[in-house]
Amino acid sequence: MRQEDLIVSIKRAVTDGRREEVLAATRSVLAEGMSPREVIEAALVPAIDEVGRMYVAEELFLPEMMESAETFQAAMEVLQPLIEAGGGAVACVGTVVLGTVRGDIHSIGKDILALLLRTAGFSVHDLGVDVAPFDFVSKAQAVGADIIACSALLTTTLTAQRDVVEVLADEGRREDYKVMVGGGATSREWADSIGADGWAATAYGAVEMARRLSAAAGYVAD
Repeated sequence: MRQEDLIVSIKRAVTDGRREEVLAATRSVLAEGMSPREVIEAALVPAIDEVGRMYVAEELFLPEMMESAETFQAAMEVLQPLIEAGGGAVACVGTVVLGTVRGDIHSIGKDILALLLRTAGFSVHDLGVDVAPFDFVSKAQAVGADIIACSALLTTTLTAQRDVVEVLADEGRREDYKVMVGGGATSREWADSIGADGWAATAYGAVEMARRLSAAAGYVAD
């Protein structure tokens, strides 16, 4: 099969969430002489961007979107070691410390965002649930993050998002990190009121916000 046809097969496998098909097509196109980076740039990135467009347009729903993201990740698990073996690295577009705030143990939305951020090329440090404000800040310092993302599903835990912003301000580090907030209890008005840098209503919206904030922070991969 020609490279062009294999690229189409990879794109279709990602949008349809077919793991075995994407693995077979990825291995075949590599055997045809295409480099791992070319596969990512010509097939995988356009495919996952199309998945995002379809999800926002409600042409795909959450279970299908998750299957597509996991299919993308499966192909990346084949390609990334090959890139690293050649002395390179998969481009990182930013580093995010992510977690559900103190008092809240909801994880599904956070887990979806973590997967989509990794798919989009971010290095993600997921702290889990019930995360104290100081833990967000200390982890961000430890890993050199440029974004701190705080999720809250319960109205009773919203103030913990504000506490993260206040801890940063108290420590004189507010300008060191962009702060994103999200979750079912949040709104754009809430984000603005606590001085957060970004908010999004959906996981894909949060990924786009993270891209903009990372660019604004002047992130440069090592």
